[in-house]
Amino acid sequence: MFKLTSLNLNGIRSASSKGLEHWLAASSLDCMCVQEVKAQEADLIGKFESLAGLGGYFHCAEKKGYAGVGMYTRFEPSHVIQGFDGGEFDAEGRYLELRFDTPMRKLSLISSYFPSGASGPERQEAKFRFLDVIYPHLMALKKGRELILCGDINIAHQQIDLKNWRSNQKNSGFLPEERAWMSTLLADGGMVDVYRRLHPQTTDTCYTWWSNRGQAYANNVGWRLDYHLATPALAETARSVSIYKDEKFSDHAPITVSYDMNL
Repeated sequence: MFKLTSLNLNGIRSASSKGLEHWLAASSLDCMCVQEVKAQEADLIGKFESLAGLGGYFHCAEKKGYAGVGMYTRFEPSHVIQGFDGGEFDAEGRYLELRFDTPMRKLSLISSYFPSGASGPERQEAKFRFLDVIYPHLMALKKGRELILCGDINIAHQQIDLKNWRSNQKNSGFLPEERAWMSTLLADGGMVDVYRRLHPQTTDTCYTWWSNRGQAYANNVGWRLDYHLATPALAETARSVSIYKDEKFSDHAPITVSYDMNL
């Protein structure tokens, strides 16, 4: 089995201080995609270049303490690709692609951090721009490659993907336009929501993010914002999925899928 995790760290230094590396070592992962690293290259050197024996690759934001994505892997990639749009969102450190190519297969693993629009209309417009450019990029990529995109997508797709869907219909993350984009990606775009393939109807146990306000975590008032999105052949190899909640490294929980495949 190939064990692949996605986790929004909400700061790699913070998550590390809360036991992330110990959990990672005990979990015997093959690869972990991380988002919101919130560090620059200089901050990572000598401290976070590797974790639990996994080698790290990163795409950091230009702005200090902001966004950034990474990937820790047991296997050496054939290519490392930082960014995808050559502009606005590459500057924010929102996309890292590692390629594992052999004569038999072209495979891409992607760690991506989709923008949040929760802070106001300007960031919501940026989120819509991101959705507009990431979609054709993924469609072009999957024409010649198998891929799994792991990340904090910042969209709860269905009513069963968040606790209080009725009161959030006008809030970023559950807007009709965002949900429609996800539906298009899965239907017309041919990508597969791996968690929902394995657990089509689960509700309260599917959440991966909880607000730090009030008692959201204690009361499990959560959202499913973190995904594995895969091309169909790879999605078919997914055998199990788990969301780890015994420890809290971040305001997000790690979501791990075991795939019946080899790199």
